[in-house]
Amino acid sequence: MSEHGAGREPTVFIDGEAGTTGLGIRERLEREGRVRVRSIPHESRKDPAVKRRLLEEVDLVVLCLPDAAAKETVALADTLPGGGPRILDASTAHRVDPAWVYGFAELEPAQAHAIAQSRRVANPGCYPTGAIALIRPLVEAGLLPSDHPISINAVSGYSGGGKGMIETYEAGEGEPFLLYGLGFAHKHLPETQAYARLTRRPIFIPSVGNFRQGMLVSVPLHLDTLPGTPTVGALEAALSAYYEGQDLVRVIPVGDAERIEPEALNDTDRLELRVFGSDTHRQAVLVARLDNLGKGASGAAVQNIGLMLGLA
Repeated sequence: MSEHGAGREPTVFIDGEAGTTGLGIRERLEREGRVRVRSIPHESRKDPAVKRRLLEEVDLVVLCLPDAAAKETVALADTLPGGGPRILDASTAHRVDPAWVYGFAELEPAQAHAIAQSRRVANPGCYPTGAIALIRPLVEAGLLPSDHPISINAVSGYSGGGKGMIETYEAGEGEPFLLYGLGFAHKHLPETQAYARLTRRPIFIPSVGNFRQGMLVSVPLHLDTLPGTPTVGALEAALSAYYEGQDLVRVIPVGDAERIEPEALNDTDRLELRVFGSDTHRQAVLVARLDNLGKGASGAAVQNIGLMLGLA
């Protein structure tokens, strides 16, 4: 395994760079110019010997692969001296594996340091990024019981659905709006429950809209069912205190706003959190807005790469 030293440009291999997330990571890394991106020739991309040699030479590999293929690459890296290069896995294969660090740098005060020190980091899912950011601070503050019955609703642009869905929508054949995950077993549920620190499995119903990118994640709450019957302002204050000093995660006062659209943060790596509510009616809706290709995928990956390589 290569270890970059002072003055040497670190090297990164994106395994699966032709996919939406991989392309986004490569574009960001090339634009920033802080690392050198290595690639496997197209004709050799399924040759394990070629991949093994590349894993021996780079400082970090990013896995933008289906879960089974990601596990295969990790198993190959584990056979190398020292365990091979550092690995950032963008699949769901290792997100709740205790041997891996969860790559949401703002999860808690020590999380960025844990990412920087780890050799194995799991990049978060797009929906969980918004849901966990909203729920965990309120659980930590005692405003939301860990066993509270939580419903999470979300809408994403079609780019989150992968190559097939992108092709369908860009051919003008996609539905205007589509609910899915109605089998109550969406692949993002385990990490959402684990890192939001919920003991009761939440209901999570995502959806796709006929727009390319952008995402809203919302969590409705009846305030009178919560400990101490908190006000809308108390929920917002708890979120603001939790993310104080963070550059990419911001809590935005809503004032008298009564609507929000999903595309305002497109092509950024920011995450905005809001609390809409009525103290009169004792109801609130927590809302996260992000770019599903930014903080929800490639942007988060590049943030983690910077931490893992000591560039942040």
